[in-house]
Amino acid sequence: MVTTRNLAKQLTLPYKFKPRKYQIPFFKVVDNGIKRVILIWPRRHGKDKACYNALIREAMRRRGNYFYIFPEYSQGKKALWRNLDKDGFRTINHAPKEIIKSINNTEMSIELINGSTIQIVGASNIDSVVGSNPAGVVFSEYSLIDPLVWGFILPILKENGGFAWFNFTPRGNNHAKKLYESNKDNPDWFVQRLTAEDCGVFTAEELEETRQEYIELYGDDDLFEQEFMTSFAAAVQGAYYGKIINRMEANGQVKTVPHLPNLPVYTAWDLGINDTTAIWFFQLDAGEIRVVDYYETSGEGLAHYAVKLQEKQQLYGYVYGTIYLPHDGNNRSLDTGQTRVKTLNDLGFKNIVVLPKRKVAEGIDQVRAILSRCFFDEKKCERGLNCLKEYHKDFDHKNKVWRSSPVHDWSSNGADAFRYLAMAVAYRPRADSYIVTQEDELFDEDGYY
Repeated sequence: MVTTRNLAKQLTLPYKFKPRKYQIPFFKVVDNGIKRVILIWPRRHGKDKACYNALIREAMRRRGNYFYIFPEYSQGKKALWRNLDKDGFRTINHAPKEIIKSINNTEMSIELINGSTIQIVGASNIDSVVGSNPAGVVFSEYSLIDPLVWGFILPILKENGGFAWFNFTPRGNNHAKKLYESNKDNPDWFVQRLTAEDCGVFTAEELEETRQEYIELYGDDDLFEQEFMTSFAAAVQGAYYGKIINRMEANGQVKTVPHLPNLPVYTAWDLGINDTTAIWFFQLDAGEIRVVDYYETSGEGLAHYAVKLQEKQQLYGYVYGTIYLPHDGNNRSLDTGQTRVKTLNDLGFKNIVVLPKRKVAEGIDQVRAILSRCFFDEKKCERGLNCLKEYHKDFDHKNKVWRSSPVHDWSSNGADAFRYLAMAVAYRPRADSYIVTQEDELFDEDGYY
């Protein structure tokens, strides 16, 4: 409990919020100084409401910058900044006006009377967080947030003694599950995983009714198991490759996969300009596709990736075969006036194939067709595998249909690059005989031969 005095009025924090029984341990461990928290609570069980109230209290205890990070900025606006509870009370008003110095609705930030700030941000705007020396962060729906974000913030919090709280419902065997498994027995972390049956918010009859609604809507109860029973085993709804990769992991196809020095290492690229560029490194050994490495970053020119390939060549002994670029590899850069094929040629890479433009759905089908033949190096491809697991489409609840296009998020670039890998595998026998700078030198009007 935190109290503050303002205009002779004493306030108690949390303000106008009484934690439910299952939420009380979280508030207690925070009071006792635990700085790392994982809350795996069911959907509609107050994860953000509890974390926001605890965050206000911590911001009044220690002057600093605090951030509430959502997968997307718009989610933060909807779920917290503009959210009304069932009684019509605005969630942000749990910070009483007596402790508020100013509010910026445009930036979704609150300045408190002790100088602390609380701001809601999207994970894609992580630079604003990293540059401000946060004293504490909350990750809302961490299972949907790019795991690199935590890697950027962790060193800062270690240096300044800040805290990090992660709340989420499971989303298959992804980075959030790994965080949970790694720390569930760690005495320096508070980890609480509860089902809807544990919490008692809904009766058994209400839960069964909800289960049946999910079955009617989606055709099975996987999403109910995920959202209300906090199951990591349930298939992720809308994920394109999740079930296939789960089977591959069970079959031992995700393991240490050393590159074979007698075979070339091919690369398949998704090119970003100001966006992320992703590269898969793979070998073909009879019927096997050995995916030995993965790299991605953003905000860099092609020279950076050329250096990275050379570094990997020196470190691992890769002998490069064909570089496969997407259809826009022949587009001219506004900066240099030359194509990216030409730029890579100038950087020393000569054997380049530009793949034809294909519908995304066709590429997804090609990926599904080859995944059973793939073996992934579990360490060097960890980031890329996370992208493939998370790559998904959304459900249109209004029309009760799956949307036809994938969601564009942090997983898209790695997944797109793997589509080009699948295309390269299909076209490779003819493509490896050519160095091309125009699509029509190699492919017919349909992109096949």
